[in-house]
Amino acid sequence: MAQLNLLVGDIKGNTERAVAAAQQAIVEHAADIIAFPELTLTSYSPEDLLLRPSLQTRIDKALQRLLSANLPVHMLIGYPLREDGRLYNAVSLIKGSKILATYRKQCLPNYQVFDERRYFSPGHEPCVVNIKGVAVAMTICEDMWEEGPTRQAAEAGASLLININASPFHRNKGAERAALLRTRAQQVGIPIVYVNLVGGQDELVFDGSSMAVNAEGECCVQAPSFQEGLFPVHLEVLPGDAKRARLSVSAGESAAVDSIDAGLYKALVLGVRDYVRKNGFKGVVLGLSGGIDSALTLVIAADALGADRVQAVMMPFTYTSQLSLDQARAQAERLGIHYSVIPINSAYHSFTTALGNEFAGLSVDVTEQNIQARCRGVLLMAISNKKGLLVLTTGNKSEIAVGYCTLYGDMAGGFDVLKDVPKTVVYRLCEYRNAQADALSAPVIPRAVIDRPPSAELAPGQVDQDNLPPYDELDAILELYVEQDCSATDIIAKGYAEATVRRVLRLVDLNEYKRRQGPIGVRLTQRGFGRDRRYPITSGWELGD
Repeated sequence: MAQLNLLVGDIKGNTERAVAAAQQAIVEHAADIIAFPELTLTSYSPEDLLLRPSLQTRIDKALQRLLSANLPVHMLIGYPLREDGRLYNAVSLIKGSKILATYRKQCLPNYQVFDERRYFSPGHEPCVVNIKGVAVAMTICEDMWEEGPTRQAAEAGASLLININASPFHRNKGAERAALLRTRAQQVGIPIVYVNLVGGQDELVFDGSSMAVNAEGECCVQAPSFQEGLFPVHLEVLPGDAKRARLSVSAGESAAVDSIDAGLYKALVLGVRDYVRKNGFKGVVLGLSGGIDSALTLVIAADALGADRVQAVMMPFTYTSQLSLDQARAQAERLGIHYSVIPINSAYHSFTTALGNEFAGLSVDVTEQNIQARCRGVLLMAISNKKGLLVLTTGNKSEIAVGYCTLYGDMAGGFDVLKDVPKTVVYRLCEYRNAQADALSAPVIPRAVIDRPPSAELAPGQVDQDNLPPYDELDAILELYVEQDCSATDIIAKGYAEATVRRVLRLVDLNEYKRRQGPIGVRLTQRGFGRDRRYPITSGWELGD
């Protein structure tokens, strides 16, 4: 199982990675078969790169490179196949200098982050090939989530099914996959090898977690999550059945299954690392406020990139507390990252002085608070431009949902690490990270930062709860509305105050324009803001049923 971290669009580079992995599988494992992830050659998802005129030329060259390598191993390679004027999401079996068989994906997902029907035509036939006397079927990703292709393969005589995937991570995804494979294997009575992509691609993170189950659906091999590698599966042909060879799956590597919080944290780290690495940034810079969101973002960045590639900037103003100043510095020193302090008082006063005539006779309101945030955004973007660093924003899903953030201020940046992390989960992840071995004696997130009431510190004595419901209540309402598409009536019926529900839902709808202009961030839930949830900015939709 070639659980590889590939680069979208790098057809030449991905092809060379496949050749090298196949050579390694031959030398180190004496492999008969090596299976690569879905759309190996382009990686997933290439989106409108699939529409480029030169796609076919590049794919043809890549296939020729694989054939010219003339490797003595059966390679299952995924790629976009142009045939009779149609494009297919395909997998071919290659050995030596020949393509022995090709399967075209039948079930094309068109929900959540997927829109494969925009590009691909569906296949209709199974593909079963003889490999060393064993009838092996090939399917691709979504084919496993629907019953038809698996039954079709079994009815065509398959003794083994290999399913190649680009299945992105979300909370509890591992358990969902394991249950699915158990069901499919039991339905047809044959082993299944499930090979998945690993790595970050924009807001998506692929966790790998490749596995093999026996005919009873029991997991015999479990590859680690969020980690590249070649993971062997040993299958033994059993005597006795003339119609269909019976296979046993030997117990192999069985990586520990991540806890929910461990999976979320690893996904965030990998998402940041790959976005920075694959886009060629030298490092990252972020505003460190002394609050919990920026504190967690800082640790994730340091874990992803190393302290030497992370810069934190404290940008205090009149309302910044001494606690914030002290804790921000203490955390930066604990992590060994580059830390600087740039007060924004003079910048703020320059703006308000310039706007003096415009603001004459008008009372102070949220406008002045937003100017503070925008001063900070300008400074961080200037550092980004000058040093080639990616600005990480620090807003969490709860704040972004209701617009408790400043456009062109704390939303100014290239990547929002916590974009799909509700505030209550922010606290959980802080506790999780502080419970790791390297943080037991000296927490990487100061206790005082976790325990303090959350505040934007844009006004005297300000705390988040002045403007928002308690976060446990807010997050519960947001999950029902954003992730489960419950109506206001449904949510109120679950016991939440009507006035609170209508206010929160109205804020979510009103602030779509902000989210549309904000940076991308790692997707952790089944319904993140961005590709997952597409609502109009201009809308007359009324809250209700």
